[in-house]
Amino acid sequence: MPIAVDQPVPDFTAPATGGDFTLSGLRGKKVVLYFYPKDNTPGCTTEGLQFRDLYPKFKKAGAEIVGVSRDSLRSHENFKAKLELPFALVSDTDEAVCSLFNVIKMKKMYGKEVRGIERSTFVIDAGGVLRHEWRGVKVPGHVDEILEAVQGL
Repeated sequence: MPIAVDQPVPDFTAPATGGDFTLSGLRGKKVVLYFYPKDNTPGCTTEGLQFRDLYPKFKKAGAEIVGVSRDSLRSHENFKAKLELPFALVSDTDEAVCSLFNVIKMKKMYGKEVRGIERSTFVIDAGGVLRHEWRGVKVPGHVDEILEAVQGL
């Protein structure tokens, strides 16, 4: 059963850049959890850079950003270093976190059906409750919209 808005998010731990990430470790902060299809692809790079550039504003609003994809930890370490991302990237190779948020979808890529992550973002409040969700995200303008939502919490 996927998590619904205004419901508590179950705690989870997953491997991430800089060591294991545990959601409950961020209690007391707002959390922006963004799921993206793949490291080093154009849309995911643009989205990562936009989160990076607005990161000081997210911090000022009391929020932490965490990116999630099915890429390996090694891929994440390289992607994070290349883009100089100031936040953790979770490696969800077993899709446990993706399943929790129901972001795995059948997508068309080059005319073929493939299983992959639907670009999605979730905002969790300081008490661990899901407050906002965006699914099927288009990158342009998205990060600004999330910042507004976080500032409004």
